[in-house]
Amino acid sequence: MIISEQIQLTAVKGKLSPVPRIHCRQIRESDIPAIATLLTRGFPKRNRQFWLHALEQLKRREAPPGLPKYGHLMESDDVPVGVILQICSTKRADCKIAVHCNLSSWYVEPNFRAYAALFRSQALRYNDVTYSNISAEPDIRPIIEAQGFSRYCDGIFIAVPMLSGLSGGAKVKVFSAHRQPEVEFDRFDWELLLQHAAYGCISLWCSTSERAYPFVFRSRRVKVVIPCAQMVYCRDIAEFVRFAGPIGRFLALRGTPVVRVDANGPIPGLVGKFFRDRPPKYFRGPQCPRLGDLANTEYALWGF
Repeated sequence: MIISEQIQLTAVKGKLSPVPRIHCRQIRESDIPAIATLLTRGFPKRNRQFWLHALEQLKRREAPPGLPKYGHLMESDDVPVGVILQICSTKRADCKIAVHCNLSSWYVEPNFRAYAALFRSQALRYNDVTYSNISAEPDIRPIIEAQGFSRYCDGIFIAVPMLSGLSGGAKVKVFSAHRQPEVEFDRFDWELLLQHAAYGCISLWCSTSERAYPFVFRSRRVKVVIPCAQMVYCRDIAEFVRFAGPIGRFLALRGTPVVRVDANGPIPGLVGKFFRDRPPKYFRGPQCPRLGDLANTEYALWGF
């Protein structure tokens, strides 16, 4: 997309001044060094090596056909001045495959922010894709709401699952996803677990005598110092509540006694506390994301 294709001059203090030629396109592999530098300027709390690693992870992934592998950039005279990373994937929903795109790390250089809305609209142009923004800062929320995004998650529940019991008294085994369960399990779930283990997540099975249930967590810290695990994937929050005790003890033995779970209020059956707006999560598109499913998002790949 050429934003300023027709207009070449503009008035500045009564004089005509050339308008830079602005171009938006998908990020290519050859753009990675320049994009890493741009992201470092936009997000100075993370160094350039972090962004090179993040882009390398996107490089190793396969995006759904026709969708960006890395995201989009905006350039002026062939120099990148804006970037938005996009993590595109397929998810199962009601026995159907749906395409999702997690928007992450949006930054535009100050001198080009007049074009930011047009840049973002280019990245959101696929009508059959569900887009998510799961880390919107307070000053960005009115903007994305004006762009048609709806809130689907109000906050997080901080749980201490090892304090929970196990309903029904069933015997449960918790073990790494690299081990194939001896009971019934879903092959799609196993592929997802192994994929996320490669991202650095904690992927595990919770197995009863009848079936194995998949769970994915990402280690992180609350208020920088308290170790915890972010819930990245489960088939249903009710399954996490059911197996919270054994899963919590498995995680606690590995240094993460606390679990962050997306929620719209307190979760019955879990010991913990609900925190609103930390942060809310948004979506736009044909399918509302499910609570408990942050697979193939910035939380899973980079631990945001």
